[in-house]
Amino acid sequence: MEGISKVKVEQLNKQPILESSVTLSEDKKWVIHRTVITDIKPVTYLKKVLEGRKE
Repeated sequence: MEGISKVKVEQLNKQPILESSVTLSEDKKWVIHRTVITDIKPVTYLKKVLEGRKE
C-alpha cells in the first residue's frame, strides 16, 4: 500500500470488521438493516479480562 505507513496498516488491521446488509422482509412491510461486528482478540486477552473481574 503506497502512501500508508506500516504503523497505520497495523492499526487498520486491528480494527473490527464491519459488515452491513439491508434487505426487505418477505411481506415487503419491513426494511431489515443487519450489522455484524467481528472483533478478533487473542485468548490471552480474554483470560486477562476475565481474571480482572474476580472478587
